[in-house]
Amino acid sequence: MSALKYVGLVVSGLTRKKLRTTLTFLSLVAAFTLLGLLQAVNSLFSGAADFLGVNRLITQASTSFTQPLPMRLMPQIEAVPGVRAVSHSQFFGGQYGDGRSFFPQFAVNPQRLRDTYPEWLMPEDAWRQFVSTRDGAIAGRVLAEQNGWEVGDIIPLNSFIWTRADGSRLWEWRLVGIFDGVNEEWQKSTGLMYLNFGQFDEGRPAGARGLAGVFVVQVDNPRDSERIASAIDARFANSSDETRTQSEQEFQLGFLRQLGDIGLIVNLITGAVFFSILFLTGVAMSQAVRERIPELAVLKCLGFRDRQVMGLVLAESFVLCALGALAGMGLAVLVMQGLPPEFPITADGFVWAVAGASVLLLTVLVGLPPALTAQRLKIVDALAGRTGS
Repeated sequence: MSALKYVGLVVSGLTRKKLRTTLTFLSLVAAFTLLGLLQAVNSLFSGAADFLGVNRLITQASTSFTQPLPMRLMPQIEAVPGVRAVSHSQFFGGQYGDGRSFFPQFAVNPQRLRDTYPEWLMPEDAWRQFVSTRDGAIAGRVLAEQNGWEVGDIIPLNSFIWTRADGSRLWEWRLVGIFDGVNEEWQKSTGLMYLNFGQFDEGRPAGARGLAGVFVVQVDNPRDSERIASAIDARFANSSDETRTQSEQEFQLGFLRQLGDIGLIVNLITGAVFFSILFLTGVAMSQAVRERIPELAVLKCLGFRDRQVMGLVLAESFVLCALGALAGMGLAVLVMQGLPPEFPITADGFVWAVAGASVLLLTVLVGLPPALTAQRLKIVDALAGRTGS
């Protein structure tokens, strides 16, 4: 029998109960849309720090990155053999506009930022302006375009962390430059802002001045990173300013984990979604086979072998799951493309691989039980509408 006849039988089986097939299909579409979005988020967090420089370390307080460190530690870190450059960074935590627009901002020393992050590209004049302007700020290209900013604009930020010496939380920053990334990955990460540490430190209450959030350490040879990290922490061991030094990738992932184990949460939700579509599709397929027992018996009378009948039922399950997955993933991609730049999730190869594996697994789990039932049918019992023993 030609493959075309098999296709006709599969289509006929799926369209026998159009309403049930349509509802099952829509359930699969919704489930795979959610699965695609969740796995895209999981993929984003899993690879969030993969592109960061391998020659940078982050030194933070041993207790938490929220605990500031005194600036006097910086010369001692610079003196560690193998260290090329050191900068400091303090998370600012400012809200822009109506408060609903939030993006990362860090108070930094402009020249030290340039030394430790050569991946940020900006005209020479803009770098000079950033160094010399005490209330200066630079924004990434993605952030500037998102907000319609131009060089010379005054950007008001209402910090939920830092108050000024006069008690106000409103800080104004003059945009002196817009920076780009050295490649595509870095360019996609230009959704942040850097503030000149000068105005920030002078504007804080006296008790908070001279403190940095973390130190960014650039090393000469990435192979020496572990040794250098140990040497830095050893310098401040058993002191009031004990440190913990780790790679930039580890620090960024640790920062994300402050929100919780994102991967575990996403996988648990994905598991619940998978169980739901397994149950719904399984019930639909089992009901479809039970209703078609006499028809399957007729196929056997016409010469179809047991394995062919089983294959037809499995094929129906696969086609339904595959079409639902394609439609659901397509919808997920459309949703991702409509998200704002601060949510840069995409359906990469890993996400599509998860969807493909889910289709195959669903086909087996959902289609195999009714397929085995169809294979074991005895013609006499089946024509009488019985499944047999």
